[in-house]
Amino acid sequence: MGFKKEMPPINIGADISVKSFEMISEELKSYPKAREFSSEELAVIERLIHTTTCFNEILENISFSKDALQNIKALLQDKAKIIVDVNMIKVGLSEFYLKTYQNEVICYINEPFTYEMAEKNKTTRSYAAVVEAIKRHRDEKMVFVCGNAPTFIYAVINTLLEENIDLKNVALLLFPVGFVNVVESKSYAKRFSDEFDVPSVIMKGRFGSSTMGVATLHAIYKLIKDYDGTKKYNGK
Repeated sequence: MGFKKEMPPINIGADISVKSFEMISEELKSYPKAREFSSEELAVIERLIHTTTCFNEILENISFSKDALQNIKALLQDKAKIIVDVNMIKVGLSEFYLKTYQNEVICYINEPFTYEMAEKNKTTRSYAAVVEAIKRHRDEKMVFVCGNAPTFIYAVINTLLEENIDLKNVALLLFPVGFVNVVESKSYAKRFSDEFDVPSVIMKGRFGSSTMGVATLHAIYKLIKDYDGTKKYNGK
């Protein structure tokens, strides 16, 4: 029998993670596009690449509004609610970070009132869920994270405007994936972000996923944790 069992070349979880990011950082040097981003934006990009292994797709489609990460960090540090489109994002987020910064994750997608509102108003549950979330938390800071349902994006923007929410207290992390309404919803969000100066990180095009939303939040939390008030990211 010619087959022989093998063990992984690197077999310790922490070592695997470190090696992965070393490889990503080194490979990014061969992409001219990477030079267009700040050190903090690259920290988010590296985390997204780590999650997907996709270099070109991330670099060519990621969009950061001006000072987006600085503003999102401030919102999270000020106990912002994290309002998400699916429970997959909710269960994927680090309990350590959520407890440290006292960020409650809100997802009303499976609540009975969401089913009722969606049926009554002829919308998706994702649309109905975020309408209710904004109304209930209108006076609090809110970070909206979408990884699956583009109708969530339309609901966020329309309800924020209809309810006259203070847009200085909100931010958008948008990564829906798919074919129907996806490209259009992201374009709508980009125009909204530009028009009203709302902090946003948007993955343009069809590309995206809930795990990318989680990865982006974790990257931003790590930027908060690693920042000592006097140095830039990682001391650079």
